[in-house]
Amino acid sequence: MDEREFLAERFEGHRTHLKAVAYRMLGSLAEADDAVQEAWLRLSRSDADDIDNLGGWLTTVVGRVCLDMLRSRTSRREDPLEERLPDPVIGPADGADPEHEALMADSVGLALLVVLQSLTPAERLAFVLHDTFAVPFEDIAPIVGRTPAAARQLASRARRRVRGTTPSPERNPARQRAVVEAFHAAARDGDFDALVSVLDPDVVLRADVGAVPGGWTEIHGSAEVAGQALMFREAPGTTVPAMVNGTAGVVNVRDGRPWSVLSFTVADGRIVAIDILADPDRLAGLDLDILG
Repeated sequence: MDEREFLAERFEGHRTHLKAVAYRMLGSLAEADDAVQEAWLRLSRSDADDIDNLGGWLTTVVGRVCLDMLRSRTSRREDPLEERLPDPVIGPADGADPEHEALMADSVGLALLVVLQSLTPAERLAFVLHDTFAVPFEDIAPIVGRTPAAARQLASRARRRVRGTTPSPERNPARQRAVVEAFHAAARDGDFDALVSVLDPDVVLRADVGAVPGGWTEIHGSAEVAGQALMFREAPGTTVPAMVNGTAGVVNVRDGRPWSVLSFTVADGRIVAIDILADPDRLAGLDLDILG
């Protein structure tokens, strides 16, 4: 094995971790892959013998690449809170897919990713690298061009916003699934009161159907969301249970193709958020073979 092959093998050992970092930063699986590939290119052009901690070095490189990508979005005058759901990460309902589990370590549901989109690029980087991946502020500071104390403040502001808008979710998959199944049973039966009972009074439903007029819908309140669920209870197709970003979800399939992906955030025995991706272009790019 020559030196480059050895370096490539060492890099592959960090790939899943690096993609997890990039995905949390960018909310896009394709862009996360691009960021990881850029990290490999930078490593291949560097003197690896001078790198004492390869994992830490690669993590900060990916963070820097993602920060540049987020800033590029801002320079194109995209709204910081993009009216677009992040790409869902889908796995089997029993959670038995190792790649899904690795990518979703320290689960990051779609609801949290939507909140992360509202942060500035620097806040998002400081929060993700420190709070999720335990990168010291001394290493974050040079990436964002701030002092360690200023980087700490960036993460603190982000943390307050995240905690203020996303309730602590239920972590037990069985309890999550029970609430989601109760929601679907009530919808199938047309039982409005039963639907309201499994929804938090302040539940939010977000639906992304793509880049068309009215492509983004956001509905608040248990009565309004229950009414929306009843409108679609007789939609054609089959519902396949799945894990979506580490939480209980479903994939609606019609004519052998995914029609929509639903992610549910459950807290204190009730659904606090429902995120629906129904953009046909993005759905076509999802790998759902793992669901059988």
